[in-house]
Parts: sequence; C-alpha cells; structure tokens
Amino acid sequence: MTTSGPPDPEAAAAPGPLPGCDVHGYAIVSADGMIADRDGAMPAALRNEADWVYFQAQLDLADLVLLGRKSHELAPNPRRRRRLVASASVASLEERLDAWWWNPAAMPLRRVLATLLPGGGRVAVPGGQGVFDMLVALAAFDHFHLACATGVRLPQGLPIFSDLARGATAASVLARAGLSPRRVVTLDPVAPVAPVVLTLWERAITLPTGERRPS
Repeated sequence: MTTSGPPDPEAAAAPGPLPGCDVHGYAIVSADGMIADRDGAMPAALRNEADWVYFQAQLDLADLVLLGRKSHELAPNPRRRRRLVASASVASLEERLDAWWWNPAAMPLRRVLATLLPGGGRVAVPGGQGVFDMLVALAAFDHFHLACATGVRLPQGLPIFSDLARGATAASVLARAGLSPRRVVTLDPVAPVAPVVLTLWERAITLPTGERRPS
C-alpha cells in the first residue's frame, strides 16, 4: 500500500505535541553525549544488559516504533513490532513487508500518525540522530528516556543530537524542546567502568488554572 503525491507543503508543520500520541525517545549515550563511535557503530562500551532489558520492556509498550533507515536495517525485529522507517527512498508513505516506510519531506508526521494510529497511541523513537533531530525540531517528544554510561567517552563519536557539534549538550537540547528532568534511576550500579544512569525527561502540561505539572 502506498500513499503518494507531490511533496506536502505542510511537511514542516508547526512544532508541538502530537495530538492523541504519547511520544517516547530512547537512547544510551556516553558521558560526552555520543550514541556511536566515529564509524557510526555502537561500541561494546555502550552495550549494557540492564539498559537493554529496560529498553526492550519499553518497546513492548509501544503501538508504533519510529526509527531511521540505518537503525532499522541494523536492528532485527524478531518480535514483529510495528515499525515506521523514516527514509527519503520512498515517495511518501508506503507499506512494505518489513515496516511502513515514510518520507518526512513529503508528508507531515501528524498526518502519518493519524493514518497509522487513528485512535492515538504510544510511539517509541530509538533514533538515530536524524530522527532525534527531526522530533526535537518539531518539539514532538513527550518523554525522553536518556541512559548514560557515565564512565565511557567517545572522542569524535556520533552525538545523539547534531547540535552537540556546535557546543550544545543533550540536556540543553531536550530542555529547549520543552522537556525537564523528572526522575533519575541507576540502571546498573556495577557496570564495567562506571554506573549506567537513566534520566527520564518529560514535558509539562498546563492545567486550566495555569499551573504546570509533568505529563
């Protein structure tokens, strides 16, 4: 099944939370904010069993997993989770045997999610950098589960967000996208080098009274 047509002028739609959807980002980074080494591969130093168990349990809660083409190709999908792959290789939105494929330049994310999740639902976003950048620019994340291998550094690695190359930090990028750190959990206190710590970032909601509280 293919939804096609010319590039949509609304593809760069106004940023903000996506109605009816609860969007969760997931990443494990080094202490300097990298998700991969200089070759784009995830090194053994960032692979942690406690983080992996947490991540898989979270994916099981999702109605849809949104990820980039490279992440999709590198990550098997034995549980047949429903995937949406962001890629310029399709005209617009296309259903293939392995996943739904979507060209972000051709159709706005709001319309894609209205098509795939007409009743709303939970969307998990495990990256990579291009997808993270896109959703940050749209201010579309409601939650971001950011694990950090605190004893690992990856000089010249691939940062979680491209703005880190211009002096930003993962925390400053998430804050600029409207999220705040709400909870910190030590996933693995005895990791090989230093603890793996998870920070859950959340968007605040505004009540009718004007009071703001975590979503």
